[in-house]
Amino acid sequence: MSTIEIDRVSRWFGNVVAVNDVSMTIGPGVTGLLGPNGAGKSTLIHMMAGFLPPSAGTVTLDGDRVWHREDVYRRIGLVPEREAMYDFMTGWQFTLANAELHGLADPGTAAARALETVEMTFAKDRQLDTYSKGMKQRVKMAATLVHDPAVLLLDEPFNGMDPRQRLQLMGLIRRMGADGRTVLFSSHILEEVEQVASHIEVVVAGRHAASGDFRAIRRLMIDRPHAFLIRSSDDRRLAAALIADGSTAAVELDPRERALRVHAVDFQRFVTVLPRLAREHGLRLYEVAPSDESLESVFSYLVAS
Repeated sequence: MSTIEIDRVSRWFGNVVAVNDVSMTIGPGVTGLLGPNGAGKSTLIHMMAGFLPPSAGTVTLDGDRVWHREDVYRRIGLVPEREAMYDFMTGWQFTLANAELHGLADPGTAAARALETVEMTFAKDRQLDTYSKGMKQRVKMAATLVHDPAVLLLDEPFNGMDPRQRLQLMGLIRRMGADGRTVLFSSHILEEVEQVASHIEVVVAGRHAASGDFRAIRRLMIDRPHAFLIRSSDDRRLAAALIADGSTAAVELDPRERALRVHAVDFQRFVTVLPRLAREHGLRLYEVAPSDESLESVFSYLVAS
C-alpha cells in the first residue's frame, strides 16, 4: 500500500501559475481528481509521476521524493491525457516495448497479461493508427499495467471511449482500488467521478478547492445558490411573487433578454414553489433555464466556500 504526499506544491511556467500552493494526500483506493478544463489537473499528475519538478514544495511517494528517482518511477504507472503514440507499432509491440523498458524478467507474459486485462487481445496485431481513440486509451492502460505498479495515475482515462469501453474501464479501476492499489484519475465530468470514486480532490484555477467524500461535496454543490433565466407571460408579477416568497436572494428584470434573472438560495424550495406561484397568479412559464451550471461556476462556489 502506497501513499502520495503533496506538500505546498506550486508550479509556474514563466508568469503563468498552473498550480498554486496545493497540499493533499492520495492513499490506497480510488481518488478522483476533479476540476474544470485548465484547472491544473494534468500539471499535478505530471508532478506526481515525476515527469515535472515542482517550482516550490515537495511530492513524495511513501516518503521518497518522486522527482529524479528511478526506483520510485518503477512503482508508478501513468496514463497521460495526450494521444501521441508510436502509430507505426502494433498494440502488442507497444505494450511489449514498455515491458522491456522496465527490465521485466518475462516481458512477453507481462504484456499478454496486461492486454488481456484491458480486453485488447483481439486487436493486438493491428497498428495503432487503425485504433479508435478509445482503443488507444485502453492500450495505454495496458502499457501502464505491465510492471504491476502500486500507484496508478490516470489523466482523463475515459476520453474517447464508447459506453461499453467506459463501463469496462470503470470496473477495472474499482477492482484495482479494492485490491489495495493507490489509484488517482482526473476528470472534468462529475458523473464519471461519482461512479468510480468515493473520495475526491477538487482543484480550480490551480488551487485546492475541496477534499473529502464525494457525496458530501456533491451536496454542497447542490446547495449552492443557483441562477436561472425565466421567461413568463408577466415577468413583473412573477418577480414580485418570487421576492415575497423568500426562496430567492435576488430577482431582476433583464430588458435585453426580456426575461427574469433569478438567484435562488433554497434550490429545493425554489423548484417546488415556482410552478405553484405561477399557477396561483395565473401566469404561464415559457422558459426556465439554469444560467450558471458550468463546472467553472460550481467549482468557483467551492473555492468561495
